[in-house]
Amino acid sequence: MSVHKEIKKVTTHVLSEMKLKGEKIAMLTAYDYSIAKLVDQAGIDVILVGDSASNVMAGNETTLPITLNQMIYHGSSVVKAVNRAHVVVDLPFGSYQGNSKEALSSAIRIMKETHADSVKMEGGEEVIESVKRILCAGIPVMGHLGLMPQSIHKYGTYTVRAKQDEEASKLLADAKLLEEAGCYAIVLEKIPASLAAKVAAEVKIPVIGIGAGSDVDGQVLVVHDMLGITQEFSPRFLRRYHNLGAEIIGAVGNYVNDVKAVDFPNEREQY
Repeated sequence: MSVHKEIKKVTTHVLSEMKLKGEKIAMLTAYDYSIAKLVDQAGIDVILVGDSASNVMAGNETTLPITLNQMIYHGSSVVKAVNRAHVVVDLPFGSYQGNSKEALSSAIRIMKETHADSVKMEGGEEVIESVKRILCAGIPVMGHLGLMPQSIHKYGTYTVRAKQDEEASKLLADAKLLEEAGCYAIVLEKIPASLAAKVAAEVKIPVIGIGAGSDVDGQVLVVHDMLGITQEFSPRFLRRYHNLGAEIIGAVGNYVNDVKAVDFPNEREQY
């Protein structure tokens, strides 16, 4: 029997068991109570309350503007809806880089005020002091390497990362550094599939890919992208499982027409 079917609540221990047994980890983002409830009921293993809320919920061009308070709002909304999935909340830009004391206080606020299961942060060697400090407080940390959207202004582009040997070597070293520090999992974003496979084979902790091929321990997508609610974003790694955007526009259009034609509400729909 798979680990997936047996357990009532996905913990960091369950995720490491899944890697050991070769069972893939399914992860999606969610930012609000209603969607999180549906995603959890569908059997997702991990829900990421991503700083991508900055894009899909708030309409910002990058993830940088979202604040710690806003992440806590989204995180607590999601946690209230979830029974089974492991909920991990992104530490937003500016809440942990460069100051490990501030990083710890940000992580503590997320854990205390959202009741989430863990936090996620971008970077390797550059943020390792913050990672260690948070882990020392007993807070589980998921790492994130490869394309790191919080550093987009440094890259200047959303292109594939770690294609050159030097960057690939650093990424592998950073993954091992995060594992040694005590991270329970790592997200690899938009890197060559062969490099992601190498990382997954050389670290014992689960490796979740987004645009990192299939030879990793799990996959993550933004829920609005895979459901087709957002249409502007079409990278190669995105598979749209539904065209919910078109369905919503159609349903709202029908409602508008019925209101204009005084067809809604009908006699059965009034008191």
